[in-house]
Amino acid sequence: MKIEYFHASKFGNGARVAEEFKKQMTVKGVAVNVHHIRNVRPKELAPADLYVFSSPGRIGKPIGSVRRFLKKIAIAPGAKYAILTTESAPQPDKKTGKMPTEEERTKWQRVRPIMNEMLKAKGLEKVAEGHVLVTSMKGPLEEGWQKKVEDFAARISQEG
Repeated sequence: MKIEYFHASKFGNGARVAEEFKKQMTVKGVAVNVHHIRNVRPKELAPADLYVFSSPGRIGKPIGSVRRFLKKIAIAPGAKYAILTTESAPQPDKKTGKMPTEEERTKWQRVRPIMNEMLKAKGLEKVAEGHVLVTSMKGPLEEGWQKKVEDFAARISQEG
C-alpha cells in the first residue's frame, strides 16, 4: 500500500501529526510520503492507494489554502481518501464557564464535513476520518494525541 499525505501545518502541529502517522504506518510496512501543500501542485499528485488530507481549523473551517488545494486536486474518481485534522479544543464559555455541548461543537466545528463535501464532490471514496485537538492556536497538541493517531493508522491498515 502506498499513501500520499498532504497537510497545511502553520505552527507545526499538523506536521507532528503527519510524522507520527508516517511512523505508525512504517511499522506496519506501509510507505507514506508526507507533503506540505505549498510544496505540491494539486493537479500533479503522485498515484497512491490512499490519499490523506489534513488541515488545521480556523473559525470552524479548513484554512483557505487547503480549501483551494482540494478544489484544484486532480485525482481519478473512485480513489480512496482519509482525513486527519487538527482542530481547536473546546473552551468554556467566557460568561458562564460552561463547556459547549457536542451539538454546539458540531454546529461550529465544520472542518471535516467541509473537506468531505469537497472530496466526495470529486467522486472520491472516504475510508476513515479523525481529528487531534490543539489546546491553543499554536499548540500544544492534546494529551494522548499519539494514541489517536495510532488508532487512525490502525483503521487505515484494516482498509488496506
